[in-house]
Amino acid sequence: MPEITPEEAVVVKREIQRLKGQAWGVAFGLLLGLGLFAATVILVLKGGENIGQHLGLLSAYLPGYSVSFAGAAIGFIYMFVIGYALGRLVGSVYNRMAGLTG
Repeated sequence: MPEITPEEAVVVKREIQRLKGQAWGVAFGLLLGLGLFAATVILVLKGGENIGQHLGLLSAYLPGYSVSFAGAAIGFIYMFVIGYALGRLVGSVYNRMAGLTG
């Protein structure tokens, strides 16, 4: 197996350390989206007199969201988009702070 030069080693190390913003975005999006989806569905299935009064307050920030099965789907979409943006931001900031851009 041929040895790599020091310049090649630096390039390989830099590529390994670089965060992939798209992957982080999808991961954060799924985490937040599925979290809100699961919380909403659990509250709907649980039922009761006043279903999810605290979770229902999210409708002030997420138009169309409600504590219902349809609201769970709408909330998933909102939180996936927010999580995707957050994940991309984390990857971008990390790469800039670590000097791994370009």
